[in-house]
Amino acid sequence: MMLIGIDPGYTGAITLYWPATGDIEVHDMPTLMNPKGKTVLDMHAILQILEPEGDGQRVAYVEQVSAMPGQGVSSMFRFGEQYGALQMALAATKTPTHYVTPAVWKKHFGLSREKGVSRGLAMQRFPAFAETFKRAKDDGRAEATLIALYGKETMK
Repeated sequence: MMLIGIDPGYTGAITLYWPATGDIEVHDMPTLMNPKGKTVLDMHAILQILEPEGDGQRVAYVEQVSAMPGQGVSSMFRFGEQYGALQMALAATKTPTHYVTPAVWKKHFGLSREKGVSRGLAMQRFPAFAETFKRAKDDGRAEATLIALYGKETMK
């Protein structure tokens, strides 16, 4: 069984987690620059990350996000486009997917909105991979990993 945790967004991440061994593989959200100089998802790289290996069971847990007041129309359109592309990548790889709001998975771990706390918990729960979460900008990695761990701890 492999669990996939996804913190969507251009600075998010995708974590592959094998609960039986405790191993993780963390990928920063693959992006590239379009001809206009805007960051876009590298869909080919995402498909490579999500492509099933063998016949093992796999389930994805994706942070369920939505628009917030005060965000620009253009940036929300781009984010929605990116979120939909991630959903399509999961569908294309036939990966069963569950959505979880930040409030729900963070409450499960007793976390606040403070990103550094997520990094600290990821280092604590996955000490062999602590280097993966050491920088301030590694919060997306930590959150993707904790979302996968949430899946393990709540899976029925």
